[in-house]
Amino acid sequence: QVQLVESGGGLVQAGGSLRLSCAASGRTARRYPMGWFRQAPGTEREFVAVISWSGSITYYTDSVKGRFTISRDNAKNLVSLQMNSLKPEDTAIYSCAAKNSGTPFQIFRRPTEYDYWGQGTQVTVSS
Repeated sequence: QVQLVESGGGLVQAGGSLRLSCAASGRTARRYPMGWFRQAPGTEREFVAVISWSGSITYYTDSVKGRFTISRDNAKNLVSLQMNSLKPEDTAIYSCAAKNSGTPFQIFRRPTEYDYWGQGTQVTVSS
């Protein structure tokens, strides 16, 4: 069993930055591909970014490319999402997710492919 706990959300003005963190419990979590998703009110959960468990492969949704950076520290079981140049349309609840299988270089983008989820953290970007 893996537990995921997000932190770092908050209120920021457009153009500002936030850094989200996802702490994973369980020794084997370091071998899990990890993703970030977001959900705004009235919308479906949306893929944001993913990182392979080796950390060598990353992928982003088009709307955040060049602004967001996903990274991981397997020694600390920690995955981060650095968000720069934030826009009001980035406002959502951000959740991290872990998939308990995959090669060191695989990534996954569909929510249904993930096995564990955090409770989410609110990010609000004001205009």
